[in-house]
Amino acid sequence: MTDDAETIDDAETIDDAETTDDAVTFRDHERLARTPAHETALDCLAAGIEAALPEPLIRNAVSVRDGTLRIEGVDGAVGEYDLDAYDRVVLLGAGKATAGAAAGVVGALGRSDREIDEGIVVTDEPPDWTGANSSDPSSTAAIDVLPGDHPLPSDQGVESTRRVLDAAERAGPDDLVLAVITGGGSALLAAPADPISVDELRALTSELLASGASIDEINAVRKHCSAVKGGQLARAAAPATTVTLAVSDVIGDPLDTIASGPTVPDPSTYADALAVLDRYDLDAPATVRERLRAGAAGELPETPIADDPAFDRSAAFVVGNGRTALDAAASAAADRGYEPLVLSASVRGEAREAGTTHVAIAEECAARGSPIEPPAVLLSSGETIVTLGDAADPGTGGPNAEFAASAGLALAEGPLGDGDGGGGGGDDGHGDGNGGGHSDPRVVVASVDTDGLDGPTDAAGAIADATTLDPDAARDALDRHDAYPLLDDADALLRTGPTGTNVNDLRAIVVEKRDET
Repeated sequence: MTDDAETIDDAETIDDAETTDDAVTFRDHERLARTPAHETALDCLAAGIEAALPEPLIRNAVSVRDGTLRIEGVDGAVGEYDLDAYDRVVLLGAGKATAGAAAGVVGALGRSDREIDEGIVVTDEPPDWTGANSSDPSSTAAIDVLPGDHPLPSDQGVESTRRVLDAAERAGPDDLVLAVITGGGSALLAAPADPISVDELRALTSELLASGASIDEINAVRKHCSAVKGGQLARAAAPATTVTLAVSDVIGDPLDTIASGPTVPDPSTYADALAVLDRYDLDAPATVRERLRAGAAGELPETPIADDPAFDRSAAFVVGNGRTALDAAASAAADRGYEPLVLSASVRGEAREAGTTHVAIAEECAARGSPIEPPAVLLSSGETIVTLGDAADPGTGGPNAEFAASAGLALAEGPLGDGDGGGGGGDDGHGDGNGGGHSDPRVVVASVDTDGLDGPTDAAGAIADATTLDPDAARDALDRHDAYPLLDDADALLRTGPTGTNVNDLRAIVVEKRDET
């Protein structure tokens, strides 16, 4: 065990699973929750994130009874495994939620007579497992929690990934490998394939993330530049039995896309990856093109497909996703007397355009009671993007900040605006937001990344109403993709710190009923 590895052990995790406080709070909550609408938006987002925390998800999905491990996916799929039939149980994984999910699995097994025999997971924020003491001979099943980096791969992440691969290769035919895979694993589980270096993989990833390519396209390239993605971890573990527990951060939950599918079949090809580079005119390192061309020419083996022997003894279950967070947010809205309406769990495209569209629906709701009568909370999840394009000097921000800034601008300039451009209409820096003389806005928009980090920033997202932003400043910031300082100056950023989960973005739009007085 290396000095930089934290550990989880059975006894501790049992206690933690019973006593852990799963509350998520926004910093400066009292200031941010300045009206009932603002408070409701924040409460809905917090409830959604809490429901998607990995340990509660695992507690709901994984159980052991009479020596049988039972796993139930969100789609109702069930797998059962007789633990006595295996020589060893090995736990491997990567992603932002993997440390908590691993703790949940260890806790579930800890309530039986079976232990984890070996475990290694990689995450970007290795937790401080207070009281962990792997040197205590009474402690069993220590899980090494190793560091990686996100969103760009790093040397330490590559070293950690090599240890995961080594553990997979040690698995024997009579072993059970539990693979805990969560969002963020594509960057965290990084093992560049020859002849690509870590620096070249990092440069490639940066180009891909800025290109506007879809997650499927990005991952097609990642998989074919990797020694672990696209089913190659399962290939390393074969012929062991491999069971994947996935927490999805991808629209539609395609298992081959979550963390670039290290333990499931890969439908993409080297030719697909080359086409992505050409489609977006990416300045990829020469070694990347060299590898992809060699693969497309048949000179390198493809990533494994469904009929590969690596998957003869494998299964995969999605145990949590964006819908998990949406359902909890909807319940929180109903508990507060609002009618919840889930618009979509699959919102995608440019964040700026999505913000404007969400506001248009909220305006219709406020004016005509369609598609739902206020007071209501409109909810959505999914993953929007920010395409930098030809921006000469792009600023700071992420998709959720850009979504909130765009929504705030649309509200200020729309029928619910304050009529003079918004942004500082009252003594506290807020206008009325009603088109009338009332202090509370009728629509409040809040958007966060459930992992607590929106793009390359320290904020989870932002909250806005018709009075939050000056329209001219907002337009300028959006054009320069510089929403973070704009929202920071408006005291509108939402900060949670890393949450330990990742099920994509979550949005709450609160629409208050019209004040008839």
